[in-house]
Amino acid sequence: MAPAFYSIPLLAVTIPFLVRAGILEEWRQVYVLKPLSTLIVIAAASLSFLQPERSMTYAIGVLVGLAFSLAGDVALMFEERRSALLAGLGSFLWAHVAYAVVFGVLGCVSWWDALSAAVLLAVGVVVYRLLSPKLDGMRWPVLAYIVVISLMVSRAVSTLPSPDVGTGQAVLIAIGAVLFYLSDVILALCRFWRPWRYRRISLAFYYAGQLLIALVASLFGPAA
Repeated sequence: MAPAFYSIPLLAVTIPFLVRAGILEEWRQVYVLKPLSTLIVIAAASLSFLQPERSMTYAIGVLVGLAFSLAGDVALMFEERRSALLAGLGSFLWAHVAYAVVFGVLGCVSWWDALSAAVLLAVGVVVYRLLSPKLDGMRWPVLAYIVVISLMVSRAVSTLPSPDVGTGQAVLIAIGAVLFYLSDVILALCRFWRPWRYRRISLAFYYAGQLLIALVASLFGPAA
């Protein structure tokens, strides 16, 4: 088993405690567990460099995305401040750009693009319409974020028919991207549409998605 997979039991411990701390508003625990969990995911991606067969393109691209994600995680721990919210939004936007680039490089153009674009456009329009009445000065940043994260998911789906990515790896990439997308949709709806006490459950989707994307770095063969 690749060393990166030992991160799974570690996150299986930290994430439930993180979700619980977020729901109960135990902020000191959140300030420790959230960056720690992201660092575990970064370690999982970094361990791919120990593998004799790996994709440097994928590993480096994912690590860049995770670095921006870590910055975003730290900023959003103080999301009640508008400046921190914008900093977190910007950091995650660049994380999605990094992922979109690496997925796009390894993916390929196919009919999957039309299908994913249609689904993501429909979902994006619905989400934006729900959020827009309470966005105020956040309309353009949120719209840009929806476009970029949708592009990221579309590029993740583009790896499914790619000859440079194994079927198993592509499925993990696509599922990971969709989970990341769902976590952001939940957070956005809870912040700008209807508050929900248990919104921190979205962190389970977020870290599951990030971990799947990170673990794929240890699964590539020489063709990637």
